[in-house]
Amino acid sequence: MDSTLYWLWLAEALGSGCRLAGRLLEEYPDPAELYGQVKAGRKPPEYLSAKAHEFMQAVAPAQMAGLKKRCDDLNIFILTPDSADYPQRLRDLPDLPLALYVTGSIACLNGRRYAGMVGTRRPSAYGRQAAFDLSLAMAQAGVVLVSGLADGLDSEAHRAAVQADVPTVAFLGTAIDKTYPASNAKLRTAIEKGGGAVCSEYPPGYSGRTTGTFLARNRLIAAQSEALCVAEARSRSGTLNTVGHAARLGRPVLAVPGSIYSALSEGTNELLRTHRAEPLCQASDVLTLLGLGEETEAPAQQRFDPKTVSADAQAVYAALIAEPQGIDALCAAANLPAGRVLAACTELELMGGAQAMPGRRYVAL
Repeated sequence: MDSTLYWLWLAEALGSGCRLAGRLLEEYPDPAELYGQVKAGRKPPEYLSAKAHEFMQAVAPAQMAGLKKRCDDLNIFILTPDSADYPQRLRDLPDLPLALYVTGSIACLNGRRYAGMVGTRRPSAYGRQAAFDLSLAMAQAGVVLVSGLADGLDSEAHRAAVQADVPTVAFLGTAIDKTYPASNAKLRTAIEKGGGAVCSEYPPGYSGRTTGTFLARNRLIAAQSEALCVAEARSRSGTLNTVGHAARLGRPVLAVPGSIYSALSEGTNELLRTHRAEPLCQASDVLTLLGLGEETEAPAQQRFDPKTVSADAQAVYAALIAEPQGIDALCAAANLPAGRVLAACTELELMGGAQAMPGRRYVAL
């Protein structure tokens, strides 16, 4: 019998994200041996759940043939821990996937340098540009970007890799044959055609629980990454769940500093303030960690576009001139209170539209 069927049987019995998967594999490296004992009348290990016991005793590996055929028909790879193509970095997980479903190319899952790029799904223009520029510079250095194909900064990382014509790896929190959000279908196709890989623990047609599946996939992003980059995140963000996994796995974390006036940067700034992350200001900060620092320059400075900033920042930018102006003058010219003008000036500095001068005065760039 095809050994893949035994792995599919075991994966279905334990379910995704089972923290006992690693322990079970130490005891039974070959699931065929475990099934042989169950078939002979022996009970599965006591530390497994009653649901797992019931499945193992009621279902035979041969009954997983339909799932394997469906994957074959849809050109979906099934990678199991006994395969040389299985992502080696995922073996660091105690709850490693027992079956990983992959579309695209499996060649990029091993033997490369990997950096995760994650962040909010609703980023500011600053966060979006930072994620894209940093990802592009890393991809141009040959780094494989790892993310989750979600809206926002995940998408920026994948788009940068596609633009650089370098493979990128996306881990889904859905069935392998479902793209979420659906608006990223074209991006997914570009990833797959560009030599990248889209991966999931969940088989095609999966209709089981969905609560927590996106948080569960975060551990895969962290594990596959040699370093995890956070471009922008709120203080209460799912991104920080990925950071927690990276810390437990000993992966270094880097965060892009953000405006002290922006709620979107509260999470990243807190990571930096509490020394749970190192500053990420240019791609070389990551590349140096990967031993590639001398081969790549920082992202090229782009021409400032006022359309990329907030309405307040646009109003303040329109009031700026070549001569330095203080906050009071800008408040009058933009018809905005001081707090909003200060926030706008900080945003313009970060986006390359203004420069701060001594005495809290600002000039246009």
